[in-house]
Amino acid sequence: MRVLVTGASGFVGRALVFALTDAGHDARAAMRRPKAAEFPIGTETALLADLASPVDWAPLLAGVDAVVHLAGIAHAGSGIADARYDRINHQATAELAAAAKQANIKRFILISSVRAQSGPVADHVLTETDEPRPTDAYGRSKLAAELAVRASGISFTILRPVLVYGPGVKGNLAALARLASSPLPLPFGAFQNRRSLLSLDHLIAAIQFVLRDPARNGETYLVADAEPLSLADMIASLRHGLGRSPGLISVPPSLIRTVCVLLGRREVWSRLSGELLVDPRKLTGIGWKPAANTRTALTSILGARAHSASIESDAP
Repeated sequence: MRVLVTGASGFVGRALVFALTDAGHDARAAMRRPKAAEFPIGTETALLADLASPVDWAPLLAGVDAVVHLAGIAHAGSGIADARYDRINHQATAELAAAAKQANIKRFILISSVRAQSGPVADHVLTETDEPRPTDAYGRSKLAAELAVRASGISFTILRPVLVYGPGVKGNLAALARLASSPLPLPFGAFQNRRSLLSLDHLIAAIQFVLRDPARNGETYLVADAEPLSLADMIASLRHGLGRSPGLISVPPSLIRTVCVLLGRREVWSRLSGELLVDPRKLTGIGWKPAANTRTALTSILGARAHSASIESDAP
């Protein structure tokens, strides 16, 4: 199968191209700045224009059997206009889906986000039957993209991953990994609020799983590791990857909340204390199985970084 991967130079896209190649598929890696050296030998790379303007998708779709659409703004953040989220995440996706339908593409996999369904926290365990209630421009743009794909008439599957982690991760988990790398004890031992997470390897496996199964046409799946973790568990797992003890002190969360409020950092408190749990049983119920538990997979992030640093320090 020849698969067009948009956003192929990103955190998920690059890993997906390698996985597709290993599985015997031909990947067309589309990105803003094509660099063939970053991919397996023989990978076809293609220039993907800025999604802020309409794109001529026809050349990218020529000779392709399937599309995995990853390109777009991949996070919620300040300083990004609502219209930019809508143009890049929603309208560009709608245009791609329409072009793919016209080109008779067999399968279209849209990598959406749990944020199309919920805000950054939820007061109950989320399932696909919950009515989508995005709380920001990022989430709304993702939900609009999903609706556009549904309306296009193409054979599609939508995946809504939770926060994805793995070596090279950016964003909030990268900040947490840097914090865990500190030799200092951390005051989060009493934080038992839990979050669902998703290993990069598990997301790649989920994409490949639905890509090869046309029976998943028209379905939407939440994707998460089976085991949610508390903030304390996350830090302990990351530090275990460095061969260290958790080093956690049980400071009352209410005290840390007061400090955050006094410092004008309510958003920090929200990230530390929020809970977002997802039930992935719709996807696991049809045969997708995470290969490792979350604690083990999280351990690999700092463990791999420490191993890499050790190799570099030993180099002549």
